[in-house]
Amino acid sequence: MKHLIFGEAILWFALILFLGGCSQRAQSDIESGAPPPAQVEREGESGAFKVPRPEKFPLVEAGVHKAAPELTVTGIVNPDVSRSVPAVSLSSGRVVDIKARLGDTVEKGQLLLKVRSTDISGAFSDYRQAVADETLAKAQLERAKVLYEKGAIAKKDLEVAEDVEVKARVAREAAVEKLRTLGVTDLDHPPSGIVDIFAPISGVIVEQNVTNGAGVKSLDNSPNLFTIANLDYVWIICDVYENNLSFVRLGEYADVTLNAYPSRVFKGRISNIGPILDPNIRTAKVRLEMKNPGLMRVGMFVSATFYGQEQENHAVVPATAILHLHDRDWVYVPGKGGEFRRVEVVGGKMLPGNMQEVTGIDPGQQVVANALVLQFTSQQ
Repeated sequence: MKHLIFGEAILWFALILFLGGCSQRAQSDIESGAPPPAQVEREGESGAFKVPRPEKFPLVEAGVHKAAPELTVTGIVNPDVSRSVPAVSLSSGRVVDIKARLGDTVEKGQLLLKVRSTDISGAFSDYRQAVADETLAKAQLERAKVLYEKGAIAKKDLEVAEDVEVKARVAREAAVEKLRTLGVTDLDHPPSGIVDIFAPISGVIVEQNVTNGAGVKSLDNSPNLFTIANLDYVWIICDVYENNLSFVRLGEYADVTLNAYPSRVFKGRISNIGPILDPNIRTAKVRLEMKNPGLMRVGMFVSATFYGQEQENHAVVPATAILHLHDRDWVYVPGKGGEFRRVEVVGGKMLPGNMQEVTGIDPGQQVVANALVLQFTSQQ
């Protein structure tokens, strides 16, 4: 029993020495200028504080603004497929000169490239043979007519001569049309073997699949040499999630904003809603058609805003009442006894009179008119 009492006394003595040492160390830390130990602030107290003379901070009442619910998605500018035309070569050969490049603006009928082709010499040879055959057929027909009038041949022989002359004339006309298709207009002299490829429409070259010296195959197994798009009208292709498709209706208009020119708003008409959803991200392709204001380039990113059918009430406050802090938006609301509390909100679009929509408070809620001034005061 005496040993137990003696052991407890030793333990108590050691504890007193330890606490005394801690107290002395804390006192020495304060005297040496070391920072005090960290204080843990309870959650809920971080946004509430008191300031002297709270009447210096005027309050405003959140107003109400009726507006349809909005859905904003991203999209990409694409050429209008119905206004995109390929430039092709009807003859095979090798490119000897290119007059246009990817991204160039061209006019209808402008020379794009030259192709050296043996198809022209072959077509011209066929044409000369067709001319000779027609000349012979005409002479035989005239001779047959004379002989028939004299009773030297039967009528069926005359009809055969007439048929041969008609077929020879058709063959010559087909040979002429083939030469014109290949770009040959002078039928009195042998062509040079160069085929000129011209722009079928006015627009911008958005695709180029040929280089100088490259081989050009026949029409049925070669890609388009160039693709020219008329960018006076463009398509905006957007991805809309499955649960937001109620915002999108055919024939209605959406507000389109270019990332490069965020202050300008354009209108695009919804012309197609994709019938098949992307199985991976559950989105549908929505196509907007609109006139190009001259600023849109293929591949640009845009923001498209669609509007719901029924209007909703949104709270609005002066823009100065919203504090942007740590990538979030806040407002200050008054409490009891000169206390203010910081409430997180989501800032919406700007309205006339330097007002802004907010989500997170109700219309009629009082907020501090200038949140930045109160924030500065609270930190002093």
